[in-house]
Amino acid sequence: MIVLDTSGVIALASRTDPGHEAAVRFASSSSESMIVPAGIMAEIAHVLTIRAGERAVLRFLYSIISGKVLWHSGEQELSRVSELMVRYGSLPLGYADATVVAAAERQGGRVPTFDHRHFGVIAREGVISIVP
Repeated sequence: MIVLDTSGVIALASRTDPGHEAAVRFASSSSESMIVPAGIMAEIAHVLTIRAGERAVLRFLYSIISGKVLWHSGEQELSRVSELMVRYGSLPLGYADATVVAAAERQGGRVPTFDHRHFGVIAREGVISIVP
């Protein structure tokens, strides 16, 4: 299972993003299901609007509505999210990124991200796996 992070979604959606080609290659080569934690939706919409425009936000929403990307509420992971925020508070690991990590732990998935500042530290501890 692939758990989407904001930076991976932005890289896929924006042709001007430095990680666009790598994100497209990864997404094209993977047959795994993609899920998006509810906790990062506002962040994704905000950043997509700034970097790629409202149409990109709508395309992303339609990918969820159509079932191409699965919605993950994450309510069963809220206690884990708070634990992660405390444990990695020095990064600091905020709510949105903690929802991605908690979902990846539960789903046994990988996280396509270009945010190695936070996710790289956690991945080195073996908690999650980041790609590409």
